[in-house]
Amino acid sequence: MATLTEAPPPLTPAAPEKKAKPPRRRGRLVPYWLLLPGILWLLVFFALPMVYQASTSVQTGSLEEGYKVTWHFATYWDALSEYYPQFLRSVLYAGSATILCLLLGYPLAYLIAFRAGRWRNLIMILVIAPFFTSFLIRTLAWKTILADGGPVVGALNTLHVLDVTSWLGMTQGDRVLATPLAVVCGLTYNFLPFMILPLYTSLERIDPRLHEAANDLYARPVTTFRRVTFPLSMPGVVSGTLLTFIPATGDYVNADLLGSTDTRMVGNVIQSQFLRILDYPTAAALSFILMAAILVMVTVYIRRSGTEDLV
Repeated sequence: MATLTEAPPPLTPAAPEKKAKPPRRRGRLVPYWLLLPGILWLLVFFALPMVYQASTSVQTGSLEEGYKVTWHFATYWDALSEYYPQFLRSVLYAGSATILCLLLGYPLAYLIAFRAGRWRNLIMILVIAPFFTSFLIRTLAWKTILADGGPVVGALNTLHVLDVTSWLGMTQGDRVLATPLAVVCGLTYNFLPFMILPLYTSLERIDPRLHEAANDLYARPVTTFRRVTFPLSMPGVVSGTLLTFIPATGDYVNADLLGSTDTRMVGNVIQSQFLRILDYPTAAALSFILMAAILVMVTVYIRRSGTEDLV
């Protein structure tokens, strides 16, 4: 007996797949439009002044007769040969201040990141608080702190610290003002927050479980710091040292207010050439030499520290 079977349903054509629409051209240009204000800012306030200063550095003439571009590159050699002591002094003072900032700032940043607890915000406010005061006023305050016959100088005399610093050539007898020590102290104080903030940011990102794992492996605290904490905080160390060393090298306020003619830095020379002597080509040449020297030192430092990704 024949059995009836149902006929298969008729095949229906599959709906055509919709092709993804390519992104609109306007959407692709949005990132570039967002970058445009920053690019214009850098072009107007950085690139153009750099080109103008480069042109000024190869000019000859006087303020009365006017300056003309004569491609006189000998200005660079003359400026470097005459003011190389100020260059070396700037690097020495800025390097000393950077080392002191690192030695003072790392423990404080470590305390804020791992031990401050509920006091963290208060300590951070105290670190940032000096920025609410003028840089000039903060530097002038150090003239009162380091004044002759003041409590600080008296305490240093009692502890015979000034005897050691005088032997090292950092002070003169019982006086601290108008000495290299005063300039380095001013640089250290003014740029210390620039060291603490990057260090804190780097330390705060370290996973606490790494410290717990080191304790479980019976590592001593010194070993944990040397093998875990410090290597992981190297990006903060590099950033902090750069943010401290670069502006400290070109600073002239601390050397002008806390130092003397024997402690002049290259920033003082550039400021004097621009505003007092009015020798614009020499001042521009000194500025470019300083920038080139800092760029070379920073590049070497970053490569040696193994943090090329920061560039």
